[in-house]
Amino acid sequence: MRRDYRRWYSPRLHRDMELLIFGHAGAKVLMFPTREGRFWEYEQLKVVATLADKVRAGHLQLYCIEGLAGETFYDRRLHPADRIRRHAAFEEYILNEVLPLMASTNSHDCTMVMGCSLGAFQAASLVLRHPHLFRKLVAFSGRYDLTMKVECFDDLFDGYYGDDIYFHTPTHFLPGLNCAWHLDKLRQLEIVLAVGSADPFLDNNRHLSRLLDEKSVRHQLHLWDGRAHRGGAWRAMSALYI
Repeated sequence: MRRDYRRWYSPRLHRDMELLIFGHAGAKVLMFPTREGRFWEYEQLKVVATLADKVRAGHLQLYCIEGLAGETFYDRRLHPADRIRRHAAFEEYILNEVLPLMASTNSHDCTMVMGCSLGAFQAASLVLRHPHLFRKLVAFSGRYDLTMKVECFDDLFDGYYGDDIYFHTPTHFLPGLNCAWHLDKLRQLEIVLAVGSADPFLDNNRHLSRLLDEKSVRHQLHLWDGRAHRGGAWRAMSALYI
């Protein structure tokens, strides 16, 4: 299985960024790591190994990126407004640097996005905001409202709220979304959500599912036994849904 390491200076983030590419052809999969994960996390968690047969066969090509959680949502040194601005810059890096790299590397017409935990939020926010760029969203164990407090998970903006948070939060902007073009593109997506039946984010996943239903956006919500918020569950989910 081909494994390529890439690194370059991002003018949008003002720092070097790294990623790993697995495979040589097939549908492109942009993979967001968890909160503390790095670009090599899915290799370490053996998610890449789980998908290895599809990768070797040329059905999938995996792009494992940095998530920058420590410089965005979890950088408590920053004012919350600066946290979401840094996340917006990260999104610009994805749109204007990573996606062009993917297009130049592989001409396949299918690009899907996946993520686990915080990576699921990042994946969902990206795809639901820019549905015309993607064909599929796969999100595991996600919290799709980072202002929501549940168990030990705090409001990541410390009570601050503004337009940037609204427009990057799927469960906030979807109810007010009435653009016919945007809704049409959303309805063309394949969306798969998976979460444990004991996961603290279960209710938030159900809420997102209801909002998608209200907008007539087809999707699947799969409930797994227990908390299912760990590598073993994500490997099993990946084998089924990617």
